[in-house]
Formats: sequence, structure tokens, C-alpha cells
Amino acid sequence: MADSLALENQICFPVYASSRLMTALYQPLLTEIGLTYPRYLVMLVLWEQDGIALKEIGRRLLLDSGTLTPLLRALEKQGLLKRRKDPDDERSLIVLLTAKGRALREKAACIPEQLLKKTGASPSDVVRLKKELDRLLFTLQEAVSV
Repeated sequence: MADSLALENQICFPVYASSRLMTALYQPLLTEIGLTYPRYLVMLVLWEQDGIALKEIGRRLLLDSGTLTPLLRALEKQGLLKRRKDPDDERSLIVLLTAKGRALREKAACIPEQLLKKTGASPSDVVRLKKELDRLLFTLQEAVSV
């Protein structure tokens, strides 16, 4: 029987190491457009749906407001977004892109293709891997929620 505590038998290590290496691949591309990886994730959500509630951004990115608020503050300081109270619910914040934030999308549009080139992965490989990772993420979310 294989040693259950051997590093080579752990699923957590390749997931952790892959995450770190993926972030390292993104870093020079994001530096060119003035974003860190966590700020890029926030912008991806806003480019999909502008004028979204802070709570919804947190839900989509699996981040609590204590983690998300400094990211939004930094992006606001960069002039990429603004935060406003929801007129329908004073306790809720709505996050809106500025013209500069919307324009940044054009600069970021080449990033996925550049990453494909760097890794040599085919689009079909990426689609297959994304489905597997989504399944893993769902499984982990369910396990944490129990």
C-alpha cells in the first residue's frame, strides 16, 4: 500500500504549486497593464458584469469582504472603478467601472492568448483541464460547506 503521507500521493501539492506557477506566468503580463493577479480577477468579474454588488463579486471570487475591500480600494485609487451605495439597499455597495477601467479591457484582451503561447497548451487542452478543475472546485466547496 502506498504511503498516504508521501508528497507524491497528495493532490494538494500539485494544485498549490500549479497555482503559484500560474500566477507567476501572469505576473509580467499583468504588470504591463498595472494590475496584480487578485486585482485582475476583480476586473474580470467587472468586465463581465459592470455595476455589480460587492457581495456578488465576493461570491464569484470566493473572497470575503475583508479581503475584497482592499483590492477594490486599490483599483479605485488607480481610477479603474468606483464604489457607490446601492440606492435600493444602503447597506450594500455597488461597484462600477470607470471609462479607464472599461478601456483597460482592451489591453488585457491578449493575455489569455499570450498564456497559451507561453505554455504551449492547445485550446482543447485548456477546455478539458478547466472542466476538471471546475469539478474539483465544486467538490471542495461542497466539502467546506458541510
